[in-house]
Amino acid sequence: MNRKYNINNLEDLHLQVRLLKSQYKGKEEALKGDAKQYLHQFTLNGFIKKYATPSAFLKIDDKFNISSKVLSMALPLIMNSTFFKGSGIVTKALVGLASGKLGKSLDAEHLSAIFNSVTSWFGKSKKTTEKQALEVDYGIPPDSETY
Repeated sequence: MNRKYNINNLEDLHLQVRLLKSQYKGKEEALKGDAKQYLHQFTLNGFIKKYATPSAFLKIDDKFNISSKVLSMALPLIMNSTFFKGSGIVTKALVGLASGKLGKSLDAEHLSAIFNSVTSWFGKSKKTTEKQALEVDYGIPPDSETY
């Protein structure tokens, strides 16, 4: 960049120096603000604001799914430390591979559907006990005339 300034005397020179310093200070402040904003997105607070929303927590995008990543790492550990505790290394390796693949295929929608179906099993038994509690048996058979 070849800048040409129209400077004819000492006053023009001082005016141009002050103008360039003010431009320099303005650009410096803008650069500092941009750098702070850029670094703020990598702080803990920035990550929480960006990724801890309900929609972003379940799926950040189509390729990166937090729930499936966690399940693909945690499910093999849980399976090998509980159900296959005394088994050999080959069995643990096979269970780890299978449960890791299963964990990757599960996402938040599948987990919520599984949770809803399990709670509906227990919810139905609770409703039937409430219904049975409302029906009081007085010992009279239903086919009798007094019923």
